[in-house]
Amino acid sequence: MSFSLPSLPFDSAALAPHISKETIEFHYGKHHAGYVNKLNAIAEVDKAVAGSTLEELIVSKKEGKVFNLAAQVWNHTFYWNSLSPHGGGEPTGRLLDLINRDFGSFDGFKKQFNDAALTHFGSGWAWLVLTPGNKLKVVGTHDAGNPLTDGLKPLITCDVWEHAYYIDYRNARGNYLEAFWKIVNWKHASDLLVMGRL
Repeated sequence: MSFSLPSLPFDSAALAPHISKETIEFHYGKHHAGYVNKLNAIAEVDKAVAGSTLEELIVSKKEGKVFNLAAQVWNHTFYWNSLSPHGGGEPTGRLLDLINRDFGSFDGFKKQFNDAALTHFGSGWAWLVLTPGNKLKVVGTHDAGNPLTDGLKPLITCDVWEHAYYIDYRNARGNYLEAFWKIVNWKHASDLLVMGRL
């Protein structure tokens, strides 16, 4: 198998009551796994796909079936790492300094991120990213869209496809966003900044 489904960084029940075990089992076990399986089916007959990393497929394809599958595998893995049963609250250290610098305050950042997630029409993602100029920015992407295609470095993402929250919150995306802030994994984002020597 060219591509594998990464293990969750937490137990499937660990995010409850904010995200239920049932949601995780469907979202991870059906949707995320489904993207991996479909991408592997293509890789079995396409050596170029089989010999590429997810990041290479995302940046080189930018659209089409292979891009959609590769990006959705990558996006979901990143989403799981953006969540933690020990998350929530505000970031600290360098990340908080950058948020205050680029958004004026943590509340200013949170408002921009919520606006991107709540007003996004249809399926997609909200992201906190680092630009090539080392500025933090909130962006939204449609469907399988991924900031890597624009040279941006993701730090945090929130999945706003309905399958991410419909079991728990039906169509109340705002309630899902409130829960997201209680489990967002700031340590993951801070670690990415350290890796980038920022």
